[in-house]
Amino acid sequence: MPDRETATKTEAAYRLLRRDILSTRLSPGTPLKLNALRDAYGVGWTPLREALSRLEAERLVTAISNRGFAVAPVSRAELEDLARSRLVVELPLLVESIERGDKAWEDAVIAAHYRLSRCKTALEDTSTEAVDEWYDKHETFHAALLAAASSVWLLRFHATIADQLRRHHRFLGLGPALRSVAGAAREKALDALRQAVALENHTALMEAALDRDIERTKALMTIHAGHTLDVYSSAEDKFAQA
Repeated sequence: MPDRETATKTEAAYRLLRRDILSTRLSPGTPLKLNALRDAYGVGWTPLREALSRLEAERLVTAISNRGFAVAPVSRAELEDLARSRLVVELPLLVESIERGDKAWEDAVIAAHYRLSRCKTALEDTSTEAVDEWYDKHETFHAALLAAASSVWLLRFHATIADQLRRHHRFLGLGPALRSVAGAAREKALDALRQAVALENHTALMEAALDRDIERTKALMTIHAGHTLDVYSSAEDKFAQA
């Protein structure tokens, strides 16, 4: 049994690594060398190994035979699979939340939308802090839409999918795949990204949910979930090589 101090250090290492993987400060495919991680995070080898094992179980890290660990890669196939999986899980949750939501749920959705509206998008401010804030507020808004749902397992699956999507979105939206394209392809990708982050699209989604218009809400969510694939298609060759 690990002692309490080791468990605490393992938890700290896990949270730090997980944060940097989801934000792509540690890019997909990056080797995770224990010596470098120890120096970067000030945590010993044993907590790091245990943290990496936990992250491997979450498929955020991959173990490479005789070579240690690396940040899990991203790919178009996985992004498409995640987008499909998101809708399979999220649409039933959304329907249940709309059907069960009360005045407190409505107020929480409105408040989350307002906080999102106060954030600059990644297209307006590319600083790490601004991008982190927008992603946090964006996820909080979507979580608020689902908050009245009661299915514990579906919510757990949704959280797992959301983590993986966040990593793909961060890498694609402001990462090497988009930065490496130019000309008409870049403009097409940026147009798709604008649609993905546009406040008016989130406003339409909120209004449909608050109006209890289930079919319109489902349609808008389906469109919203597809925007990242549109960004990808404009940067396909570079992204596939990343």
